[in-house]
Amino acid sequence: MNILFFLSPKQDLMYVYDDFTLRQTLEKWENNRYASIPVLNRKGEYVGTLTEGDILWGLKKFHGLDIEAAEDVPISDFPHKRDYKAVTVTTSMDQLIEAAMNQNFVPVVDDRGMFIGIVRRQAIIRYCYDKARTEKTAHREYPEHVEHHRETVVAG
Repeated sequence: MNILFFLSPKQDLMYVYDDFTLRQTLEKWENNRYASIPVLNRKGEYVGTLTEGDILWGLKKFHGLDIEAAEDVPISDFPHKRDYKAVTVTTSMDQLIEAAMNQNFVPVVDDRGMFIGIVRRQAIIRYCYDKARTEKTAHREYPEHVEHHRETVVAG
């Protein structure tokens, strides 16, 4: 299965640039319910993932911060608890599933390292669920083919 089948393209996503200030980031994030968002540099390369927790711990670090002062705090000053591992469009389905087990989404970059979108864990779960249902239905409808296949694999 091609990873592009699951891709939510960059133009449909919320992301921030690493040179955004805290205020710009909060204003962009305000009307969305995402727990984490990709961070890109101005060249369009994926540089990390920012979480709500990163913002909260950063605010603790800059205690007493008001919204006007947030204009002077670059978002790149906020350490990330962990960055989501990016994959390329040639990543195998097994590798994609493995990455998605530990992250809400998997950032996707092209062969130049440019961010092109994400694969949401929900899309991968849906794919696996649909595939399992299809296989279960095939087994119920044609059990002799499944048994024949098992015998061939065991004998071969």
